Amino acid sequence: MTSVTGTDAIMRETVQEISVTIQKGPTLRPRKAKEVLVPPEVIQGMEEEPDLTPAEDEVEAPKERAKSRRKKATNQKVTPNADKSAKGEGLSLATAKKSKKRKRSQVADNAPTLESEEAPPKKKKRKRATKLDPVYIIPDVERKETTFRGRLGYACLNTVLRNKKPASEGIFCSRTCRINSIEKNGMDWLKDLGRQNAQDMLKIIEWNEQNNIRFMRISSEMFPFASHETYGYSLNYCASLLAQVGALAKKYGHRLTTHPGQFTQLGSPREAVVRSSIRELKYHAEMLDLMGVDQNGVMIIHGGGVYRDKEAACARMKKVIRDDLPQDVRARLVLENDELCYSAADLLPICTELDIPLVFDYHHDALNPSPGLPPCAIMEQANEIFRRRGIKPKQHYSEPRDGAASIMELRAHSDRCQRLPEGLPDDMDLMIEAKDKEQAVLHLHRIYNLYPVIHASLRPAVEKETTETKGRKSARKMRPQKTEGEDRSSQGCRW
Repeated sequence: MTSVTGTDAIMRETVQEISVTIQKGPTLRPRKAKEVLVPPEVIQGMEEEPDLTPAEDEVEAPKERAKSRRKKATNQKVTPNADKSAKGEGLSLATAKKSKKRKRSQVADNAPTLESEEAPPKKKKRKRATKLDPVYIIPDVERKETTFRGRLGYACLNTVLRNKKPASEGIFCSRTCRINSIEKNGMDWLKDLGRQNAQDMLKIIEWNEQNNIRFMRISSEMFPFASHETYGYSLNYCASLLAQVGALAKKYGHRLTTHPGQFTQLGSPREAVVRSSIRELKYHAEMLDLMGVDQNGVMIIHGGGVYRDKEAACARMKKVIRDDLPQDVRARLVLENDELCYSAADLLPICTELDIPLVFDYHHDALNPSPGLPPCAIMEQANEIFRRRGIKPKQHYSEPRDGAASIMELRAHSDRCQRLPEGLPDDMDLMIEAKDKEQAVLHLHRIYNLYPVIHASLRPAVEKETTETKGRKSARKMRPQKTEGEDRSSQGCRW
């Protein structure tokens, strides 16, 4: 009886301690459990304990978990005589908890080893769903008549394909980069940009054919840095793909041309600039040759700067064209009048002497006209060189924005053209230089009923054009005007 009473006292003290701990509520860090050694015969008595008291009822759930651990211990057949060595062999609840923690720590210690041996597979990036094009409201256009039945073209970028959503689905042929990206990623990465551009060119030609546009200017950034002095490279790695582009254009009867940038200055007094310009022309000629484009695939450049001495600049330009350009480059070269430095009258003598065709730009001629030489006379002389060389004539057309007043504002092209130029020959390739690219061509197709237009390919124009100009045209200040009677050719013009 005495031993039983002692056991009951131990049980009550244990339950009372647990209930007090529970009533105090949870803490941030659990208190260390007080070790209480329980003899084996007490454990058997606990298993046979009848109804629980209210205080014991609150700790029923923890005791259930402890019971499962005790069953494992009792599988070792603890005998009633074990109380003689209770201190060495008795079961301790706190000791059981510590052993469980040790097992968990062992598993945690092994976890990094398993991760290092076999890394979990990377999650695949979920591809965003392609958004359907919204339905656009396209207003009617004012209908006009013309006898023109030639081809209208646009330059470099197709806005419908470029603006596809998501952005990763965009189609364009002017991917480029910076030199630090080349140094970081390597030449193979750089060349892959050109390969992607050429692949997208196939898709652009297909779109053009579906929409009756058979004339296009290829972006000079098709192969970025291909003409660079340090990072330049041959296009032979992409020869088969370029041949596909040329074959597709030939299949549909499309004309492809190029227009090297304003940094191509054959009349520059600096030898390094001239060498860079020649490399740029070689790159464009190589691209057209690998496409298998015929003589109609011309390269158009401006006269460049006058460097305060137009006569000397013209002499340098003629010498470079005649003596320094390879024959395959010279065979594709065409000059164009610009809006500031070289008028059509300035370039026609050079073109006639060197048998180089002249592309007449209507917009540039309006800003920088040729005294005593109307557009019809210019086109007659220019087209004669085209015919003599067996090249189909081409011209450029654009319009200034509404409200443009200053020379800088007038130089900027409008989003779309509202008419065809007067005196346009019926069979002529006309490049429409407008901000809306292919939309400007489709707009003229609708106005003059030149070709059927797919309504789904149309996009609405902006409600009101801005006269604000961006980039070099707005940042550059005008040079002071010369006094009346002073030759404007003495003005310094570097682009």
